[in-house]
Parts: sequence; C-alpha cells; structure tokens
Amino acid sequence: MTQFANQTAIVTGGAQGIGFAAAGRLAEGGAQVAIWDRDAALAEEAAAKIGGGAFACEVDVSSWESVEAAMAKTLEKTGRADILVNSAGVAGSNGPLAEYPVEEFRAITEINLLGTFHVNRAVVPTMKAQSYGRIVNIASVAGKEGNPNASAYSASKAGVIGLTKSLGKELADIDIAVNCVTPAAARTRIFDQMKQEHIDYMLSKIPRGRFLELNEAAAMIAWLCSPENSFTTASVFDLSGGRATY
Repeated sequence: MTQFANQTAIVTGGAQGIGFAAAGRLAEGGAQVAIWDRDAALAEEAAAKIGGGAFACEVDVSSWESVEAAMAKTLEKTGRADILVNSAGVAGSNGPLAEYPVEEFRAITEINLLGTFHVNRAVVPTMKAQSYGRIVNIASVAGKEGNPNASAYSASKAGVIGLTKSLGKELADIDIAVNCVTPAAARTRIFDQMKQEHIDYMLSKIPRGRFLELNEAAAMIAWLCSPENSFTTASVFDLSGGRATY
C-alpha cells in the first residue's frame, strides 16, 4: 500500500479506538500521521506504535484556539494537510432528555459537533490551497436514527452528518472529498461512558448480531481518504451492520 505516500494525515481522537485504527491504516499506506488528541501521553504512545514519522499534538477540539495551535504545529512540521479523519468524540451519560444535565448536553455538543466544525475549518484552507484533500468525519448510526436516552449524542452526530453534506457541496468543484461514516457501536473505551442496558440495546439493533470491528471501520475510512475516491462527496457511508434504514 503506497497510495498515501508523501501525504500528511490528521487524525483527531487518534490515540485510541476508531481513530487509532484509521491512523494505523493510513500510515501503512505511506502517510505521515499527526495524532490530535486531548490525552497527550496516550497520543505520544499511539504515534510511537504507528511509526512512519507519526507525531502527537495535544488538542481540545472544542477550543478553536487549541485547534489553531495544532494546525500551526502540523503545518510547521509537514507543510501539508492532505487527509483529515475527524474521530474525536464522546458519548456522554445515558438518561431521558427531561432529566438530562444541561451542562453535559452542552459539553457533548461542543466536542462532537462544534469540534468537528473547528477541525474542518482549520484544515480546509490548506486543502483548498493544494487543490486536493480528503475529509472523513465520524458520525454515528445514532445520528441517523436517534438512540433513546442518548439525546445529546444523537443530536450532535446528526449535526455532523448535516455539516458534512454542506461542506462537501461547498467544495465539490475542487478535488476535495468530504464524507462521513455512521458506525454502529464498536468495543472501545467509549463503552465506559454507557450503561450496560444501553450497550445491550445497541447490540439488539444490529442484524449482524455483533459489534463493529475497528479494522472494518479503518478499511472503509482508508478508501474514502484515498485518491480512488475521486467522485463521491457530501455522502454518508453506513457501518451499522444492517441496522440503518436509510
């Protein structure tokens, strides 16, 4: 695999989970990967494991100033930004909307949706100057269908889908593809934020009868980031094991 040679890939939330799996797959294809994550120590470990010149940037995607600083560091180090995989996100706690903590709802939205806006906004000018780029935002099947007792997460991920469609259309006249994926649940540390009954509910909705494997997500993301994906943009790619109805 050499389709990402001489390219720089930014992966937010790349220290673990889907982000880490995608970062590894891109590095295998020759990309130099910038791991953007708020856990600096874990990001350094991830970069060391990935190799290929991978490096870590401590960043809080909910803060525009933090994202700006990470972008400046990345450009100073590599001079390019060819790929963005925006995987940073939180699930939050489960509970009915009428009882949901107001501040927690805000915090989840700031990371999942506003964070996606910040990172896309930071990367797009460089991609436009290069007349090339590939962006994959990680949404969720919850953004399509809505999970009960997960209103903040579902709403924020629905927003990621809408943002992706809007930006993809804005950039459709350039060789910049902007797409998102809608995974069903995968066994990552995000499960630690969920009640067992919610985990059981998610599994019960997946016709394949199992959770998503990280390498399966990474494979689809890698193709969306590749030069082969030269036509599709502003689209949503399903990773729900048959759950999604549209």
